[in-house]
This record gives sequence, structure tokens and C-alpha cells, in this order.
Amino acid sequence: MTRWTGVFPAVTTKLKEDESLDLAATQASIDRLINNGVSGVIVLPMLGENASLTAAERESVILAAKEVVAGRVPLLSGLAHVGMAEALASARHYEKLGAQGLMAFPSIAYKSDPRETAAWYRTLGTGCGLPIMIYNNPIAYGVDVTPSILNEIADVETIVCIKEETGNIRRVTDLYNECGDRFSVFCGVDDLLLESAALGVTGWVSGMTNAWPAECVELFNLCMAGRYTEARALYRILTPAFHLDTDVKLVQYIKLAEKVTYGAPEWVRAPRLPLIGTERERVLGVLEATVTALATTPRSAI
Repeated sequence: MTRWTGVFPAVTTKLKEDESLDLAATQASIDRLINNGVSGVIVLPMLGENASLTAAERESVILAAKEVVAGRVPLLSGLAHVGMAEALASARHYEKLGAQGLMAFPSIAYKSDPRETAAWYRTLGTGCGLPIMIYNNPIAYGVDVTPSILNEIADVETIVCIKEETGNIRRVTDLYNECGDRFSVFCGVDDLLLESAALGVTGWVSGMTNAWPAECVELFNLCMAGRYTEARALYRILTPAFHLDTDVKLVQYIKLAEKVTYGAPEWVRAPRLPLIGTERERVLGVLEATVTALATTPRSAI
């Protein structure tokens, strides 16, 4: 059975000012992430504006990612659809394109009840050959894959991991108490990473790793090594930026962070628009303060 561990950034999809794909910039960002030590990459997550892309564009992103990843780390793709037939067709197609796993959303247009949620993931898991990470974000999608639901589908061998993004830190322990070690549990909220690590998660699907990959990998590794004094110092520096990962505008915020840290394009696709005015200045203030703190804090103090 597949066991994913480590830092898996949810990769932003780079766009040009006219909203067309910038595959070269997307590949450069993925290469930068891998060179800075991430353990896997996830293209086409919500942060990658999955639902705003056409099927042809999603295919182009996966193929471009496969080319640059070149087998160095696992390559996962987000899977976000309304209906099961389309989701299964895409899952099978993504496998043929070279994806090695899926981060599977619930139906993105329907708030399924527990019976329907279990059936959705069971059908998906038994209908394709790729290992699956369940994307559990009830805040955004109104569907909660609870510990009891997860335990109900524990016999589906392709379902191997859950991205825990309820925002309720108690959930990590509840998952382990209900399901044991059957599933890998990944932290899915940047500003709960240290707390989640202390409770036993073994992976992190991260947004701000796009901007600070080396520092985020260092933070995760410190947590895994139980070096919490050092981890807390670095976490406190990064947490104001991590808070931006939980906002409805996290796509704009994280793309702006990438622009600030290494010059990546910040363009987004409508209905999203680039940040302007006081909001832009506020976010820039957080990002620039983080850059300064990282540059001026002696590593011995972290």
C-alpha cells in the first residue's frame, strides 16, 4: 500500500496576464520546489485554480508537471468534479497521462450527506487504479469526511491518505483513534502544522511552501525530529504568512507571495482578480515582514 509522507505543496498554476497558461513558469516553480527538498507535488489543487481550467488545460498542466518532475518525487493531481462519471473518467485519464496519485475532492457542487460521501469515495477508489488522498475541507465545500466515514471505507485499498483541513485540531487524534494507522494523515492548514505534527501527522499539504520551500521543509523536518523549541521559533516567523493560506483569497495571496520571494507571475483567472489597494498593501506588509524576519534572524536562534 502506498504511504505518502513529507511536504507535498499544493502547486499554483502559473498564468500570463491574458489568463492563458504559463507552463514554463509552472515547470520552473515545480523544479524549484523539488530542488528545495519537498517530498511530493500536487498539481491542480484548489490553489491551482482547478475548477477554472478547461479539461485540455488540466491535461497540459499534468503533462508539463510530469516532464519536470521526471520521477524525482510522487506527482499527484487534484480531482475536482460535480458528477461521478466525469470524476472517474478524469481519474483514469490522469493515470494515463502520468499522475501517480489523486487528491480527490468531494462533489464540488453538492453537499453530500454521510452515506453519499462514503459512496462517492468508495466508487472513486474502486473505479480507478491510482492511490487517493481524500481532500477534506468542510469549511470550503460543506462536506466533512468524518472519522466514522473514513473508517467505513477503510476496506478500499486505493484510499490511502486524508488531507485534514477541518481547522479543528482535535480531529487528528479522533482520526487515529477511529482508524488507527490505516491512513496517512496530512495537515492541510499551514497555520496548524506544528500542532498537527505534535499529534502525529506524517505529512503536510502546504500552500505557502510555494513561496518558502526550504524553510517549510526545514520546519516540517524539525517537527518530525521532535525539535519543537527550534520549530516554534521558525513557526512563529512564518505563521503570519501562514494565516494567509486560510483566507478565501488564498490563491491571490500565495501567488503574490511567490512574486515577492522569487518573481513568479501573480496573474489569476476570473472571477479571481489580482489584489489592489489597501488589501494588497496589507498582504505585502505581511509578506515583506516575513522576508525580513527570515533574513535577519540568526539560524542559531531558530
